[in-house]
Amino acid sequence: MSTISEVRPRVALVTGAGRGIGRAIAGQLAERGLTTVVAARQLAAAEAVASACPGGRAVPVALDVTDLGSVERCAAVCRERLGGVDVLVNNAGVLPDDGLTVFHVDDPVLEATLAVNVVGVWRMIRALVPGMVERGYGRVVTLSSGLSRFTAMELGSPAYSVSKTAINMLTAQLAAELRGTGVLVNCADPGWVRTDMGGPDAPRTPDEGADTVAYLATLPDDGPTGRLFLDRQPVDW
Repeated sequence: MSTISEVRPRVALVTGAGRGIGRAIAGQLAERGLTTVVAARQLAAAEAVASACPGGRAVPVALDVTDLGSVERCAAVCRERLGGVDVLVNNAGVLPDDGLTVFHVDDPVLEATLAVNVVGVWRMIRALVPGMVERGYGRVVTLSSGLSRFTAMELGSPAYSVSKTAINMLTAQLAAELRGTGVLVNCADPGWVRTDMGGPDAPRTPDEGADTVAYLATLPDDGPTGRLFLDRQPVDW
């Protein structure tokens, strides 16, 4: 029986890939030979990243994970043009409450955080993972954070922290549901990275932050599932 890789290159979709860690992830997956769907809210940003990816197989797509219609259109494009998605990297995220306390996070900030960091991820999973299960192969990697960990909790950014802890649990739940299907589900803490979100003082480059994500996105069939990773190692949360 032919494997997917014998029929076509595996297809990876990276959300929030127009800049920062997402851009680095897209580049690293393209270097590994995957056809990489570069998804960003602005098509022009996705096109710029796709044109810089090695291998010539990157595909730019406009995607807003807070818009269900946008998610469904993106999934349809991937099915029709590429035969589906084998690797989903949920990178899109927001941090609008940096330095705030629980009492200073108002409803608009809370809802905006959860809309991208949790609901958007859930939508992408619903849209793309059933196809992975049907084909018997898939990798799902979601960007978490050190702020998600009960073992390393810090004050500040409570909405962001709660959203990323929710992602850890979603990862564990989905991994448990999909055991034995060929789909591995993990999340990655990229560390403190020099991006628009991380700021100029962060010690890690986007490529360093992307490394564990690319590692999890290309795990062998007997790889781990349902865990949070930092620097390619599982960590407690």
